[in-house]
Amino acid sequence: MPGLRTDFLISLDDRFLYFLNWLHGDVRQYNIEDPTNPVLTGQVWVGGLIQKGSPIVAEGEDGKTWQFDVPEIQGNQLRGGPQMIQLSLNGKRLYVTNSLFSTWDRQFYPDLVEKGSHMLQIDVDTEKGGLKTNPNFFVDFAAEPAGPSLAHEMRYPGGDCTSDIWI
Repeated sequence: MPGLRTDFLISLDDRFLYFLNWLHGDVRQYNIEDPTNPVLTGQVWVGGLIQKGSPIVAEGEDGKTWQFDVPEIQGNQLRGGPQMIQLSLNGKRLYVTNSLFSTWDRQFYPDLVEKGSHMLQIDVDTEKGGLKTNPNFFVDFAAEPAGPSLAHEMRYPGGDCTSDIWI
């Protein structure tokens, strides 16, 4: 199964590239200080189709199969795969939502449509590189009025690292 990268961004200091793999379920951070030699410095699994318990497994070039552990956050099983990101201006917080489009969500992640989507915060190590899912941050869109709702894109009110306008 090929990956489906649905969003990517570069930190304001041009040191790190972040991208999401919606089908596989991972968020990656690469150090791009040497653009000819990007280095993977962080990766977290926050859903996706190749998580443990899924009928889908990944197969390596050696023929071995594997699946990834996906954490529960505040007692919530993560649904869908990471789809859109926003990085704080200081680069220390990466926010992730998980709904692509309702028709795609319905096809690949039916639980997402039934139970609603969510937003996570991933803490970023801006010195050495590295990502860690924040266990204290979980916004559940299941209980929204007329919900469950599907969260697609979010924006910081005063701008973020992908904005060209700041207050």
